[in-house]
Amino acid sequence: QVQLVESGGALVQAGGSLRLSCAASGLPFSGMGWFRQAPGKEREFVAAISGSGSTTDYSNSVKGRFTISRDNAKNTLYLEMNSLKPEDTAVYYCNYLRGHIAFRAAYEYWGQGTQVTVSS
Repeated sequence: QVQLVESGGALVQAGGSLRLSCAASGLPFSGMGWFRQAPGKEREFVAAISGSGSTTDYSNSVKGRFTISRDNAKNTLYLEMNSLKPEDTAVYYCNYLRGHIAFRAAYEYWGQGTQVTVSS
């Protein structure tokens, strides 16, 4: 079955950097993505990567600041976050994606997420 375990979240000052990790199992060759949910808001798409790692996609709000990558040998997904802003504060989740990554469609199962807090 699918297992998703996110880690790496922390409290960081604006302008700082963080690297999130996601230990994933269940659908090893599927596209994967990062999503986030801020207090009082719906969960939103952040970034996606194809199964081979050759194709990526980003939301406009993080493009140029965040980089998604994966290590298939380690079954691990990463999100490198630079130039962090207070509006990046949220719980970050990883998930497998259904269909092409351009659909940004996650499966219904979610892990516990990891908290990222950016102070101004």
